[in-house]
Amino acid sequence: MRSKLPDVETTIFTVISRRAAETGALNIGQGFPDFPVDPRLLEAVSAAMSEGRNQYAPGDGVPELREVIVDKLRQAHGVVADPGSEVTVTCGGTEALFSAILATVSQGDEVIVFDPAYDSYEPAVRLAGGRCLRLALQAPGFRIDWQQFRAALTARTRLVILNNPQNPSCVAHSRADLDALAEAIRDRDILVLADEVYEHVVFDGARHASVTAHPELRERSFAVFSFGKTLHATGWRVGYCVAPAALSREFRKVHQFNTFTIATPLQHGIARYLAAHPESWRGLADFFQRKRDLLTGALAGSGFAPLPASGTYFQLVDYAALSSEPDLAFCDRLIREAGVAVIPLSPFYEARPRLTLLRLCSAKRDETLLEAARRLQVFAARLRQAAP
Repeated sequence: MRSKLPDVETTIFTVISRRAAETGALNIGQGFPDFPVDPRLLEAVSAAMSEGRNQYAPGDGVPELREVIVDKLRQAHGVVADPGSEVTVTCGGTEALFSAILATVSQGDEVIVFDPAYDSYEPAVRLAGGRCLRLALQAPGFRIDWQQFRAALTARTRLVILNNPQNPSCVAHSRADLDALAEAIRDRDILVLADEVYEHVVFDGARHASVTAHPELRERSFAVFSFGKTLHATGWRVGYCVAPAALSREFRKVHQFNTFTIATPLQHGIARYLAAHPESWRGLADFFQRKRDLLTGALAGSGFAPLPASGTYFQLVDYAALSSEPDLAFCDRLIREAGVAVIPLSPFYEARPRLTLLRLCSAKRDETLLEAARRLQVFAARLRQAAP
C-alpha cells in the first residue's frame, strides 16, 4: 500500500511511555495524572450505566451535557452559546481538532501552525490535502512575532491553529495576542482553530483568553475543549467543540462519519457531576500552580533550570548546564541512568533544532514529583562529579 503519511512515525509520547514501562522509569513525560478522579464523578457515571444509558447517544452529544457546557462557558468566559447549534461533544480534543481540520482545509490550502506544536496538527492537515506553514517561536519566551505572522499570510491561507495555553511551550497567550490575530486576518477569508484544552490551567492570577469571548474572532473560530484535562480523566476521551452555527454544521458533517457518537454513560455522568458540582473546575489553576511550584522548587540547584510556565500542567527545563547532548539522546539517558522519563522538545518542531529543553508533566501526585526531582538531583550530581 502507498502510505499517505510516509514520514510519520510513532508519537514521541508513545515512544517515551513505552520505554518507561520497559525499564520501570518514573514517567513524568506523558500528560496524564497519576491521581484518581473525583469519586463522585465515578458514582455519576456508574449510576448512568446502571440506569441503562448504554446505547447510542445523539451524534451532537447528550442534550443535558450540552446544556451544562453552555452554562460552564457562561461562568468561565462570559459567553452565551446555543446548545443545539453551537456545541458538539467529541471523542476528546484530538477528534475535535481532526474534524475541524477536515471540515475546513482543502487541497492546496495553507494552515499556519506555531512551533513547538502539538504533534496531531500537521498529519490532519496533510490528510485533508493542505500544507502547514510552521512559524517557530523562540525560547525562552515563546511569544508570537505578529509581524512575521502577517508576512506569512497568503491568498492560500485558510486556517490558523492557535493552542492556548500552549503545549508544549507552557505559555498562555493574552487578549492582546487575540487582538493582534483578529487585526491580521480581518479582511481575509481565514478561519481559526483554537485548541483550548488547558483553558483552566493559567497561572499567577492571569485569566484565560478564549476565542469564544473575543467579539471578532468568535464568528470565525472553532474552539476545542477537553473534559479529560478538566476532570483528570484523560482516558475517557470526552471533549467538545464550540463554534458558530454555520461552522458547526460543517464540523458535524465530518464528526458524524468520524466517531458518530461518544460514550453515552460518560456523557450523562459528566453532565450530572458538573450540574451538581459546578465549582469542580474553578480551583484547577491554583491546584496545578502549586504542583508547578513544588516541582520547580524541588529541582532548585540541580542544573535542570525551569523556564517560565504561565499555563498547562507541564514545565520546561533547560539542562544546558549539565550536558550539551541532543535532547533525544539525553532523554534516553535519563530513562536508563536516572530512572525518569520526560519528553524532549525538538520533536515538536518541523525542522528539529538542537535543543537542551525537556518537558516535564506536573499533573502527578506530590510524592511522584518529589521522587522524580530527587532522582534528577542525584543524576545531575553524578554528572557534575564526572565532569573534568
